[in-house]
Amino acid sequence: MTRVTPGPVRSRPRVGPEVALRALGHQTSTALEHLRDYEGIALIDLDETLYLRNSTEDFLDSVRPRVLGLLALRLLDVLRPWRFTGGEATRDVWRVRLLVALFPWTLLVWRRRVPGLARDHVNLPLWKALVERRDPAAIVTVGFRFIVTPLARALGVGSLPIVASRISSFADRRRGKLAMAIAALGEGTVAGALVITDSMSDAPLLERCGRPLHVVWPGARYVPAFSGTYLPGQYVSRVKRPGERYIFRAILQEDFAFWVLASVGLARQPVLHVVGVALLLLSFWAIYERGYVDNDLVASRYEQDPKLSEAFRTTPVATPVLQPWIWALGAGAAAVLVLGWPGPFSVTRFGAWTGVLVATTLWFRLYNRFDKSTRAWLYLPLRVARSAAFVTLVAVSLIGAVALAAHSLTRWVHYCIYRLGRSDWPKLQAELMRLCFFLVLATLVAVANGIAAVATWTGLALLAWNLFRARSEILQQLRAASRIDA
Repeated sequence: MTRVTPGPVRSRPRVGPEVALRALGHQTSTALEHLRDYEGIALIDLDETLYLRNSTEDFLDSVRPRVLGLLALRLLDVLRPWRFTGGEATRDVWRVRLLVALFPWTLLVWRRRVPGLARDHVNLPLWKALVERRDPAAIVTVGFRFIVTPLARALGVGSLPIVASRISSFADRRRGKLAMAIAALGEGTVAGALVITDSMSDAPLLERCGRPLHVVWPGARYVPAFSGTYLPGQYVSRVKRPGERYIFRAILQEDFAFWVLASVGLARQPVLHVVGVALLLLSFWAIYERGYVDNDLVASRYEQDPKLSEAFRTTPVATPVLQPWIWALGAGAAAVLVLGWPGPFSVTRFGAWTGVLVATTLWFRLYNRFDKSTRAWLYLPLRVARSAAFVTLVAVSLIGAVALAAHSLTRWVHYCIYRLGRSDWPKLQAELMRLCFFLVLATLVAVANGIAAVATWTGLALLAWNLFRARSEILQQLRAASRIDA
């Protein structure tokens, strides 16, 4: 890291860690007085301090087109390569590198945006106190130098020394702000400095400096990149079911897997069939997710004890009304085209699918506005739609229909126990229950229509998938079983 020479520093008595931590929590007016009067170098944090937003997130939000940038970051969140470079501290290095590599014009967009961002989000009282100081000062931030340098110029403090992270290395983010400041300014300078920061992650720096000031500024906001950009699946994964990997576990491994297994055996072009079914899933979930948004909004407004995740209040996610329909109709039209290939586009089939989406929306709105006990019965059509809406356009085998019915019934029974039992979500062996439903219904079909109706490759694939999904619950039940007459 390039060493920064801050100029003469008047020595100050060093404050020990215990005093430093007690000094945290200064009011903003007190912090400004200390900054004006302190006879020594002042080290000022940038993000959410001098600049009332996060420079890295605002830079990432400069990517155009936004949807592609958001998709790239979501893929990166799935892969989590920072696990191998120092953990969460290096996450932003990966995020910035990836988007600069994919969208290099972002650098130009950022330089055009910086003057407006600096004007709108400068911490004016702190800025005035800083520029009026006679003693030296420096900007110390874990933000990236190539991002914060034009921002500092736009803020009118570009002449100050800047200590910032390098995008070419993971080391700065791993070591933290204290090590960066010592490497750039010297240990003696840091020991005699006044430090103003909003972040408790800077506690090591606050403990080692001459006068620590921890200040949370009015108007400071952490706004994640692309928080105003809509993408299907964002709400369910980040707000409705945060931390549950819901899209992968509940939508892809359950709904999508059964959609494909129940129908692919009848497809003339299996690869195109899977692609078409995936597009139908995207189309359906763009609308079904909007039902979740409505559900939470109604609960927050009308219910006395709404069951809302903490992310509902803390995680900004775009929830527009029109854009889900654009995604749903666009993906639905593409699905109709792919599933009917090489034939012409069927307006009739597209109209039927649109009818399913409209009916799902209306029923979800009806469901959201009834009391919780009544919802147990209104949920069944929603569950059937989620499990089998695709049969509007796709043929399924008889045993496939049995599997879809077993899937729907299992999730509905689970929900009924939750609602009518007046308790939190129960620990139900849902996978084992679905296997049992499947076996019972398949046996009835075999009795009524002959063994050939179920003894097919599709039937074997569905049985294998149900067994695989229920494997841990089967073993758990076998271990727990005991004879009461022994």
